[in-house]
Amino acid sequence: MKHNNLRAKIGAALLVMLAVTTLAAIACASSGEAGGSLSPAKLKDLLWRTLNFAILLVVLVKVLAKPVANGLRARQQAIREQFADLEERRAEADLAYQAYEEKLAAIDGEVSDIIQAAVAGGEAEKERIIAEANRAAEDIKRQAAMAIQHEVAAAKLRLREEVAGQAVVMAEELIRKNLQEADQEKIIESYLSRVGTIQ
Repeated sequence: MKHNNLRAKIGAALLVMLAVTTLAAIACASSGEAGGSLSPAKLKDLLWRTLNFAILLVVLVKVLAKPVANGLRARQQAIREQFADLEERRAEADLAYQAYEEKLAAIDGEVSDIIQAAVAGGEAEKERIIAEANRAAEDIKRQAAMAIQHEVAAAKLRLREEVAGQAVVMAEELIRKNLQEADQEKIIESYLSRVGTIQ
């Protein structure tokens, strides 16, 4: 159908060209200008040339119409195939784009989950460190309290020893100052009598 339509268009174009050429020849021949008139021999030559041209066009149309139409059809088919291929590629690109969008959304979710897990882990680690620090502080307080009690006990002991030592020294001094010879003899006799009763 398209092939016949092409032939009809080419045939119509040839007829129009033939008619225009014939009319131009007749117009040129009928003009009465000097040196412009065509002799019957020139007119006959022009007519033969026009006829030869028309026949050449008809032969070319007959010979080349089918290959040209096939070439145009092949080109048309190639263009359709390219469009179909481009449509397929576009559809594939759309699918790939959607897949990447889904992956990005999934990655955003994973990143959010990872961040939440890291924050939760950080909070747990913070709580563990605080609890450990509190235990260490309590241990240090207990050790300090024990050390203080030990130091206080040691200081009390040293103080008692010093007080006792000072008391003995003061008692000796008091006894030396206040003790008379008669008092000394009484003490010695009392001591000896005690020792004698023990034996």
